[in-house]
Amino acid sequence: MRQTYHLVPADVWAAGDPAVAYAAPSLALEGFIHCTDGRDALIATANRHYRDDPRAFLAVTLDLDQVAAPWSVEDEARIYPHIFGVIDRTAVLGVTAIRRDEDGAFVDLED
Repeated sequence: MRQTYHLVPADVWAAGDPAVAYAAPSLALEGFIHCTDGRDALIATANRHYRDDPRAFLAVTLDLDQVAAPWSVEDEARIYPHIFGVIDRTAVLGVTAIRRDEDGAFVDLED
């Protein structure tokens, strides 16, 4: 199993049909879906890109080995997989809310 996380606003995830493969907006805009390996890196990514976005966010835990679309890791640190297609729902291992502090900073996944 090759585990990674995909960060998604809770309202976007809730609007998706659970019977249909998930296509993040970045797939249409950039040609791939962003992922992040590791909880600490995910929290850092959330704070870097979404701290000022007041929406609730979720961490979708994925098994990349169950994703039918091709994926690769091209960054130097080797912690940011890109999925070049939709995410099969069978690849979703879990969905967890991300806690924020009173200043809006993301602090950790809810257990």
